[in-house]
Amino acid sequence: MKTAADAPTIPGTPWRTAPFRRFAAAQLVSATGTAMAPLALAYSVIEQGGGAGSLGLVLAMNTVPTIVFLLAGGLFADRLSRSRILFLGNLLAAGAQGALAVTVATGQATTASIAACGFLSGTAASFTVPAAQGAVAQIVAPEHLQLANALLRLPGNAVRVLGPVAGGLVVAATGAAWALAWDAVTYAVAACLLLGLRLGAPATRRGGVLADLRAGWSGFRSRTWLWTYTAAGTVLVAAWLAGFQLLGPLVADRDYGGARDWGLVQAAFACGLLAGTLVCLRWTPARLLTVAVAASGALALPLAAMGAGAPLTLVLPAAALAGTGLDIAIVAWTTAFQRHVPPGEQGRMSAFNGVGERLAVPLGYLVTALAAHAWDTKGVLLACAGMIAAAAVVNLCVPDVHRVDRRTGRDGPTVPG
Repeated sequence: MKTAADAPTIPGTPWRTAPFRRFAAAQLVSATGTAMAPLALAYSVIEQGGGAGSLGLVLAMNTVPTIVFLLAGGLFADRLSRSRILFLGNLLAAGAQGALAVTVATGQATTASIAACGFLSGTAASFTVPAAQGAVAQIVAPEHLQLANALLRLPGNAVRVLGPVAGGLVVAATGAAWALAWDAVTYAVAACLLLGLRLGAPATRRGGVLADLRAGWSGFRSRTWLWTYTAAGTVLVAAWLAGFQLLGPLVADRDYGGARDWGLVQAAFACGLLAGTLVCLRWTPARLLTVAVAASGALALPLAAMGAGAPLTLVLPAAALAGTGLDIAIVAWTTAFQRHVPPGEQGRMSAFNGVGERLAVPLGYLVTALAAHAWDTKGVLLACAGMIAAAAVVNLCVPDVHRVDRRTGRDGPTVPG
């Protein structure tokens, strides 16, 4: 029996392929819950009396599995059906978020129980992230990859515009449990959609697990543009998440209007993501990686604004610009990765990149939480903003970054587009 992976790619836009439409629908449904989840998670900790230390521990425990299990997720993504991995991962995330919603609703939530549920959600992401990266390249022709990546992000980013505002209103009115419960439901629905995707295992030569890991590491290390981008991401991602996810809600609760205003900041960020997607639907830059690195530097803006004590009227446009830059960076980076890494290696390469970018995140959360207690929170935000800007500038100094463009693919041969 033929699977979607065996079928020839249909010419024209990605929307003409049924597997792409199913994959996009699952992404959209999941996004309606994910848009509320960060705010709900933060205020589930705040509601039970936790501060920077408790929230830092919870966020760190959500990230730890992506370091511990992501390489395994990459190996599975290169050896097994990626659609089946996506189904099981979404099912696990649904269970974790559902359990968290129940403990919060019944008043039984503690920092430890919230962290445990976060650990399970992070474990699910460890397997779904590499599988999703490679699944798109299985479904879509190379010349349509940027369009496909932008189309996948467009509806999700549109949902994220209203999601944080709705989440802020729900949390402010009823507490965090209902927002967390909705997130669990959307993961379950996405899992059902992905169950019908039926992608075959990648057509690649397989050896033993250790041999595959060694080959993957050799391929990762040989691509200077890939490992230097990952190294810069180690600093940039840790600084962004520590500043925005950890300190952002706490500063909003202390200096702004609490959950309502933090919801507005996240909505502005989501508006920026949507704007970035719209840009990518029209703009096809040649030097994909140069654009990705430069655009990612915009993440420093909202952290600098909050760190400088700017009013909400300035924080909101800063967050919007950061979202625009981030989405342009994500689409450009994903397209460059899919065009320059062979399909049979994408799971492992994505895993090495993901581990590298997340390696410092748990430590970053904990160090930032301690620094926020010892020093002024606004000063720590300014330090995070400076680290993001510095990481982007240093990465732009790597010559190989500017050699990765859309006119070449798979590390050399010319491809159309």
